[in-house]
Amino acid sequence: MEFISAHQHQRVGADGLKWGVESMCAVLSEFGVTIAPSTYYAHRARCGPSKADWVDAQVIDAIYRLRRSNPLYRVLGARKTWIVLRTNGLDVSRCAVERVMREMGWRGACKRRRVRTTIADPAATRAPDRVQRRFVAQAPDRLWVADFTYCRTRAGWAYTAFVTDVYARKIVGWKVATEMTQRLVTDAINHAIDARKRSGTTDLESLIHHSDAGSQYTAIAFTERLAAEGILPSVGSVGDSFDNALAESVNSSYKTELIDHQPLYPGATELSLATAEWVAFYNRRRPNGYCQDLTPDRAEALYYHRQRHPQTEEALR
Repeated sequence: MEFISAHQHQRVGADGLKWGVESMCAVLSEFGVTIAPSTYYAHRARCGPSKADWVDAQVIDAIYRLRRSNPLYRVLGARKTWIVLRTNGLDVSRCAVERVMREMGWRGACKRRRVRTTIADPAATRAPDRVQRRFVAQAPDRLWVADFTYCRTRAGWAYTAFVTDVYARKIVGWKVATEMTQRLVTDAINHAIDARKRSGTTDLESLIHHSDAGSQYTAIAFTERLAAEGILPSVGSVGDSFDNALAESVNSSYKTELIDHQPLYPGATELSLATAEWVAFYNRRRPNGYCQDLTPDRAEALYYHRQRHPQTEEALR
């Protein structure tokens, strides 16, 4: 009886079929252990919840508390929810989380197809593409990517610009505004520069800033701001989203996790407050597959720890 209870609902084989009570009883009967499904169910009714039932109840409670503690956890799918639960100390299998979430009707957010907002200025002088779609960096503050996206509010359109450090996919700067002007992207890069300097960065001269060919990023005032910090500009080709794919991926996550599944925000101020919460969640709480399921903050901390203590780099994992 305990064998059936322990293995019920488990998936087997490449097709992921579940073990059912009837099929297990049939197999056991072939090996001389004759148990009718009705006998198993009668035994279960007499004995109360099985060990598997108690485990499921524990997982349901943990996920419910997690999703209630912060609404942003509700956008996570089963894999990232499982990672967060294990990080919080709950030793549970991924398949159990997948099954429980499916049975409870809990689903992660799904990304939608996006509309491009890039409008190039044909008269502007563009920097070369120094990245060539290689969105990899050996350390923080070696390569930043930037882009902005649109958001509808009850007061009208708003625009959110992000600056992301490629090394750990950390959002280092952002800005929400009601106009998609050069000021929007300049404020975002200023936020990134100030944040890095507050955290101890003293030299950004080895940094590349990569963006699409939008007129905001090729404006003279913006390129002069980069030059003042010794940052090298890099611009992708016109009309090719793959040239700035990482920045667009951040935009997509932002829209999927914060915008698409929420009521319209009253205006840019409220959207800015919500964006601040989402960025903190993204950097500090949300597992990132590129970082081997560490958060961006944790991945950066591990890098700096490894630089100081090469022999104990696993200590922060």
